[in-house]
This record gives sequence, C-alpha cells and structure tokens, in this order.
Amino acid sequence: MQPETWDWMPIAVAAGVAIVVAVAGGVLTTIGPWYHGLRRPAWKPPDWAFGPIWTTIFTLAAISAVVAWNADASQERRSALLLAYAVNAVLNIAWSAIFFRMRRPDWALAEVVLLWLSILALIVVTLRVSTLGAVLLLPYLAWVGIAAVLNRAIVRLNGPFGAA
Repeated sequence: MQPETWDWMPIAVAAGVAIVVAVAGGVLTTIGPWYHGLRRPAWKPPDWAFGPIWTTIFTLAAISAVVAWNADASQERRSALLLAYAVNAVLNIAWSAIFFRMRRPDWALAEVVLLWLSILALIVVTLRVSTLGAVLLLPYLAWVGIAAVLNRAIVRLNGPFGAA
C-alpha cells in the first residue's frame, strides 16, 4: 500500500493517544525528595533510562494499534481493540498517580498487577487480528513485569506506607 492511499486517521489517533498517555504519566511522575528518599534495590535501572524505554514502548504500542486496526475492519474486533487500549491507557496513567502523587507504592503494586493483566489482555485481543501487532506489545509486557518487581522491592524496602 502506497502512502498516498493510507488511511491516516488511525495513525493520527494512535499517535495522539500514545502522546497523551506518555505526557500524563510524565506529568504525574515527580522525581523529587520523597522519591529520592526511598530505598531502592541496587539493580534498579537509572532514572534517565525510563524516558527512552517508555518512548520505545509507546511507539511500539501505537504501531501495534494501527496494524491491528487495519488487519480487521469488523466492528466487533475494532470495538474490542478500542476497549482494551482504553482500559490499558487508564491503568497506565493511574499507576503514576498512585505511586508518585499519592505516594502509595503499596497501592501501586496492586494496580501494576492490573496494568500487567491489561497488557496481556491487549496482546490476546490483538493476536486475534494480527500476530505482528501482538508481538509488538511483548516489550511492554516485559517492561511492566520488571516495573512490578521493582515496585514490590520498593514496598518491601520502605513499607508500610500511609499515615504515620
């Protein structure tokens, strides 16, 4: 398919949503005194690595969405894709709000399990229409798995959280 025959709307929507989710998560992520005061495991990736990793993941997710959208034009499949991506976007943003703004890594640990499951569901829904689209989401699943283990380590090293 030549670029002049592409339907640019799915590309624009996927890119726009990826940018909104990334910016919202970034705005909610405050690396300040509270965060720096937390004990973190020695194996935690450096803070500077998170931006490029998330940029790659959001890019792959947007490409996956477009590939899956274009792979099957049925209303049922597209509705399932939209629902899966919407739930995932909300959970992605919510984690940053819970961990950084609410300063509740313990609650964020429970939420990251839901986020990981939402990525798994996203892969299953995408796989029904596109193997490539599903494969593009595997780095996201892996990274959130690592983030969940990191979140758990932070809870174990610093808990309990909440009112003193």
